[in-house]
Amino acid sequence: AGLSGKLNQKKSRATANHVAEEIFSAVPHSFVFHRGLIGKNVGRLIVDVRRVMEPFTAESLKVRKKNVLKDFVAVAGPLGVTHFMIFSRTPSSVNMRLARLPKGPTLHFKVLKYSLVKDVVSSLKKHRMHEQQFTHHPLLILNNFGSDGMHVKLMSTMFQNMFPSINVHKISLNNIKRCVLLSYNPETEEIEFRHYSMKVVPVGMSRGVKKLMQERFPNMSKFEDISELMIKGANLSESEAEQDGDHNITELPQVYSGRGNMASQQSAVRLTEIGPRMTLQLMKIQEGMGNGNILYHTMISKTEEEIQEILNRKQAQLQEKLGRRKKQEQNIADKQEKRDANKKKSLEGIKRKQAEAEEDSEVEDPGMQDNEVAVVESDDEVEYYRQAVGREPDEDMFPATKRRHGSERTHGPAKKRKMSPGKPFRKDQDGKSPKRNGPGGQRDKMGKGWKKDGEKAFGRDTKPGRKPFGGKKPGERGEKKFGGKKTFDKNKDKSFKSKGSKGKPAFKKKGVRHGSKQRKGKG
Repeated sequence: AGLSGKLNQKKSRATANHVAEEIFSAVPHSFVFHRGLIGKNVGRLIVDVRRVMEPFTAESLKVRKKNVLKDFVAVAGPLGVTHFMIFSRTPSSVNMRLARLPKGPTLHFKVLKYSLVKDVVSSLKKHRMHEQQFTHHPLLILNNFGSDGMHVKLMSTMFQNMFPSINVHKISLNNIKRCVLLSYNPETEEIEFRHYSMKVVPVGMSRGVKKLMQERFPNMSKFEDISELMIKGANLSESEAEQDGDHNITELPQVYSGRGNMASQQSAVRLTEIGPRMTLQLMKIQEGMGNGNILYHTMISKTEEEIQEILNRKQAQLQEKLGRRKKQEQNIADKQEKRDANKKKSLEGIKRKQAEAEEDSEVEDPGMQDNEVAVVESDDEVEYYRQAVGREPDEDMFPATKRRHGSERTHGPAKKRKMSPGKPFRKDQDGKSPKRNGPGGQRDKMGKGWKKDGEKAFGRDTKPGRKPFGGKKPGERGEKKFGGKKTFDKNKDKSFKSKGSKGKPAFKKKGVRHGSKQRKGKG
């Protein structure tokens, strides 16, 4: 029994949810938002209008600057939204557009006057507004919309379709807590928009008894007997002593919330305005979502010929737009075909190059081309040539080795040469080492440079066939001393002369140092 009861509860709950969804989707829904810059007061008016349209409206709809009307239309379909109320402001007026989705029409209104909820409530002595009033939709009341004119009938139909319809045989009176009044004035062609809170109180009894029924005990300190309360009314205030008459007394068909409101009994319906308040004037009616033909305009009237001319011009514009669209689609298709063809050719070229590369890799290398870099050879070949032949190889015999050594020398920065202490820098040498041909040094057998006994060769190690640093080939050495012409200053270069001889350099014999140290080259 317990399991079957749980299953029945789940089934009944699922059925109730399904029915609620069907009812919710069947009623009209609305979006209330703005377009452009509106200001603080108009923004507050939008919030108040959303409050009126609850619960079948988007209460917290977020509107961004980059949103366009098409964005709202695209979202409205899946959400079941049927009406748009769009507010905008110009330097001279505030406007409201009322649109029916998805294909219109659109009614353009001018808001002549408006008052916010806070302004209306602050002007009342006692307001009746609470959250339970907004759990159900308001009751729509239309006044004076039966006058002649297609635009008036269209307005009446549009307002009726904005709110859910009421079945008088099934509706519960306890759900009706608010009402919206739209009153049309045929003379001024203005529409008054009002929003009221409803309250039902019993009639046919004294005010003191009604206070006791509502558990509001009056002050009876001045009474000697309780019967005086029933007769005099116990000094009620003006709001509590409101006069009821035939204009608001009716017989209730159902039991209404509140003490004393019984079925088939007389009760009075009292309205309290809770805002907002607007005065509207219809400006024009347009087909579609604001982009169709003008069906009605308050200020401008056109003849049949002018209307036909406008229709023809609009039809031509539509045909031109359709032709441009077809041309754009054709251009897009042509560009896509060219793109596909180029892609196909590129893929074929890539495959062909890959095949050629594979074929070339199987064939032996015919030799080094002019622009190719030779493979670096090792020093073992040079050493093998020395041992086998007995002499140094020529310069162009192993170019790879020469290139590699040249690149190795250029890796690091050049070292600075040390100057001998006490010797001035000579500009006439131009950074070159002097050619030593006198005493103080001897040439080695291999011709690699000058060296002293027990010292390293002067200058860098040279490869076979190269010229020694600062020297000449054998047989070309001259008899000039210390790099050629002498440019020493007689007054400054006294330290280079010996005491016994004049005009001769002060070099000692072999192996003797005097005044300076032998410079060493890079080893």
